[in-house]
Amino acid sequence: MRGPIAPPQVPLAASRAEAFADLVQDSVERLERRWPQLADIDFLVLEVPRLDGPGEAWSEEAVPLGGTIPSREGRPARVIVYRRPVEIRTKGRDERAALVHEVVVEQVAELLGLTPETVDPRYGED
Repeated sequence: MRGPIAPPQVPLAASRAEAFADLVQDSVERLERRWPQLADIDFLVLEVPRLDGPGEAWSEEAVPLGGTIPSREGRPARVIVYRRPVEIRTKGRDERAALVHEVVVEQVAELLGLTPETVDPRYGED
């Protein structure tokens, strides 16, 4: 008799988007230990950044990897990480996790008005 390989509540494989969102969440959890106020910030993953106006374009070096939206009108601040630009620049899970963390640290630093090294003293150590 054959049965399922794993129980239904255990995914056999996460999609690339789910795996990427997990990397962002892992990074946020690491930072929340030092910065509990991050619980008040929404962290989002979007596929790609949008161009804001007609005629705008990015060069390969200028495509943003992340962004921020300050809090306003009762809405929490947001940190956005763009999945496709990060994936294109990395090979393998470890490299991707490191770049995701770097992007999250940089965006949190921008929102908090701090340097990335203040947000994470290990920032830039590779």
